[in-house]
Amino acid sequence: MNKVDYPDNSISSPVIEECRKGNSKAQYAVYRQYSKAMFNLACRMLNSREDAEDILQESFLDCFRNIGSFRFESTFGAWLKSIVINKCINHLRKRTADLILCDNLPAVACEEEEEIHYDTKKIFRAIEQIPDGYRIILTLYLLEGYDHGEIAQILGITESTSKSQYSRAKEKLRTLLKNK
Repeated sequence: MNKVDYPDNSISSPVIEECRKGNSKAQYAVYRQYSKAMFNLACRMLNSREDAEDILQESFLDCFRNIGSFRFESTFGAWLKSIVINKCINHLRKRTADLILCDNLPAVACEEEEEIHYDTKKIFRAIEQIPDGYRIILTLYLLEGYDHGEIAQILGITESTSKSQYSRAKEKLRTLLKNK
């Protein structure tokens, strides 16, 4: 699965350079290009529109404050996305003790998946109900396209923990969807 592709073709090096100089028009162009996608990512991770709005603003402030550290080693969208993800994770860690990602939890055996069809709204409502730790891994893996190695690196956990948490998240999601 590929990561969600945020369009970078309209954000050029000169625009980034203008942002580095503090050009507000260039900064607004960057904001316009990425704000919707980054807001949606934050909403999925935080399960709160208000928190996502706050994180979005903080992320763009950090982005423009630290744009000098952007080295064009990745796309600008990927760099900004990592800021948003890290802000969301830090926010969740402060907000709740629900984000418990323990390495010593036993792995959940994967069962053969049954074919069930749900409408998208039901799935997203169910995702909103699962614990933050599960939702983060589910969002990063299933919706954003990160692999377990990348998730492990982002969250500071082992790859096997990412896999077991993802498995638990799917099981919790499956249970919620069956009960609807």
